[in-house]
Amino acid sequence: MTTTLWAVADLHAAVTANAPKIRQIQPTDPSDWLIVAGDVAERFELIVDVLADLAGRFDTVIWSPGNHELFSRSADRYRGREKYAALVQAAREIGVITPEDPYPVFHGVTIAPLFTLYDYSFRGPNLTVQEAVSAAREKNIMMTDEFAIAPFVDIRAWCWDRLAYTTKRLSRIEGPTVLINHWPLVQEPVMRMKWSEVALWCGTRHTRTWARRYNARAVVYGHLHMPGVTVVDGIDHIEVSLGYPREWQHRARRAPWPYPVMEVRR
Repeated sequence: MTTTLWAVADLHAAVTANAPKIRQIQPTDPSDWLIVAGDVAERFELIVDVLADLAGRFDTVIWSPGNHELFSRSADRYRGREKYAALVQAAREIGVITPEDPYPVFHGVTIAPLFTLYDYSFRGPNLTVQEAVSAAREKNIMMTDEFAIAPFVDIRAWCWDRLAYTTKRLSRIEGPTVLINHWPLVQEPVMRMKWSEVALWCGTRHTRTWARRYNARAVVYGHLHMPGVTVVDGIDHIEVSLGYPREWQHRARRAPWPYPVMEVRR
């Protein structure tokens, strides 16, 4: 008998064609755990419903939010930091582990869900943030984050708050880890994207050494919709995104999905 730690990301559950793929996320044993590395959906109620459904299937579900969970409109009840806090509370009520909870241990390995955001530091040399964003806008490259997150919170300040908070927590861990974040912790995967300007919204340079520093066996992330494994300093950085139908319907099968991060005999 085996127990598996599975991982998915970027379910985008509001997309009707993704529903059958989400239904396929099933344990092979009742003891299996599931990582959900962000971008479940945008609407508060749908995010909670999907997480609750997955929590009913798996022994343990661990969630790290992505940028889509933070998307808001002016008329929404929760926006910015308030939306994240409300989602954390809702996840706790359905038994889903969040980045604010004690890190669970899976057969001797600490599973650490993180929430670091981005700070526009994946940008070209000698450019200020404003210059880099303006250059992207001139090429008609602009992420929805600028209209659905940035108006409600200072993204860079929030990112830096999260970095300080997270390093303090990670520094207390002894033994091996699996680090989970929606955004990649290193820049190598981002450099393979078709449009380099999109990198501005894809992470922060300040997490580059975390995998090695915090004894990671693997790093699990999403966001880029480019599933696969990138090895950096001997550590697997595993993107586990589903993405949109136009992506997964035509994608060459490079890696299993859901992705089996760890499998142990019991």
